[in-house]
Amino acid sequence: MRLASRVAPAALAVAALLLGVLPAQAQAHPERAADRAPDRVTVGDRTFIADGQGRALQWRGFNLADKNSRGANAFADIHESDLKDMAARGFNLARLAFFWDDLEPTPGHYDRGYLSKMRRILDWANRYHIKVILDAHQDVYGPHFDSRGVPDWATRDEGLPFTHRPDDWFSEYFEPSVQAAFDHLYKDADLRAAHARMWMTVAAALGRHPALLGYDLMNEPFAKFLEGEDLPTAAARFEATELTELWNRLAHAIRLVDHRSWVFVEPTVIVGLGVPTRMGHIDDPHAGYAPHFYETGMETGADYDPNGTFIPAFEAAISDYPTRHRMPVIVGEWGGNPYVPHASQFVTDMTASLDRFSSGWTWWQWCRGGGYCFLDQTGAAKPNAQLLVQPYARAVAGDPLRFAYDPATRTYTLTFRTRDNAEGPTRITVPRDTYPDGYRVDIQGSKASWDDHAQTVTVRTHGRAGATYRVTISPR
Repeated sequence: MRLASRVAPAALAVAALLLGVLPAQAQAHPERAADRAPDRVTVGDRTFIADGQGRALQWRGFNLADKNSRGANAFADIHESDLKDMAARGFNLARLAFFWDDLEPTPGHYDRGYLSKMRRILDWANRYHIKVILDAHQDVYGPHFDSRGVPDWATRDEGLPFTHRPDDWFSEYFEPSVQAAFDHLYKDADLRAAHARMWMTVAAALGRHPALLGYDLMNEPFAKFLEGEDLPTAAARFEATELTELWNRLAHAIRLVDHRSWVFVEPTVIVGLGVPTRMGHIDDPHAGYAPHFYETGMETGADYDPNGTFIPAFEAAISDYPTRHRMPVIVGEWGGNPYVPHASQFVTDMTASLDRFSSGWTWWQWCRGGGYCFLDQTGAAKPNAQLLVQPYARAVAGDPLRFAYDPATRTYTLTFRTRDNAEGPTRITVPRDTYPDGYRVDIQGSKASWDDHAQTVTVRTHGRAGATYRVTISPR
């Protein structure tokens, strides 16, 4: 069955949106709904998503992506057991890749079965208390270039040549035909409208689902280079102009049907080279920042260099934009080969870095097999990837001031300050695999108590607002 009849009433609203002539009541509605939507908590230079009790939330999890199954077999490699196993190891977030080419195989006709499969995965996530970010994934634009993402019917390559390079797929982004396709997607009125309609369809169908955290509007956006531009120059121009406009346009389309969920925006991949983004302001009350964090050398097959400058350069580049705009940071993708000689140090250094600048992350990816998969073929966590299983505070009843985990001593520390508008207890996830022989909890600060159940340490504070507490969890 198709879904076109269900979304047809939105067509005029999309057209008005693209022309900038939405009625005043439609423009104001997201602001009226903001009081009911999840809010944010800013502590120093970092912002966290907050729950309905005002608690600062943290996220740990994985990407779920089945790029090989298409059409009627879409999502065939994603199972309920994946969500169950993630939760059993203490994780609370999944970034689910979906593909526009499967969702809308012909213009204006949306596959109801595809949306139902997405909803089924959300149902599984909700069953195991995992939140989901829906990722509109593309690699090298879409199937017109032997990849996944934007449908063939929405691809305008101007007849320019394309050379497929399976051993160096990222270089395909620099093909003039691919860059032309991206340029038309951002500039052609009918493709802009189709892009907005696609997101409205997803948000209308899934926006009320209790497992949904938000929408990652497009994976790793790219652009056309102008004559004489190098990569940093082209990225800066594109981010400041077309990319900022794209994110605002898609966010506004989503707000016509979903006022509650978060929208997550990405910079270009140039941030991975330590270049700060030039994106402008995202005019949305619930916009988050979702950069990717890949070590460039490892991406080309090298070992991790523990003495390298990649991590400090990335931290310096990534921090300014979300700090200025008070946006929560959830790193949508990061990962690396868990078999290189320095893989354990890589995971240790990266997770420590993520604790310093973000409120959460999703590793690429949850799968069984080689490469970056968290699990081996038997379903066991790979030895170095197992270091991802760490304690973290999924909900802090106050302001998280500092938190860190030392894998050498298996000691987790959280320092937080209570607030009068934060209710409920602080909940710290303590994975069983981290402390197979048990753990001890020490709390510094007056009038606090704790208990544990399953994989959760619950801390209750009974003092005045503004009090500071330090929680330490270590092996028994």
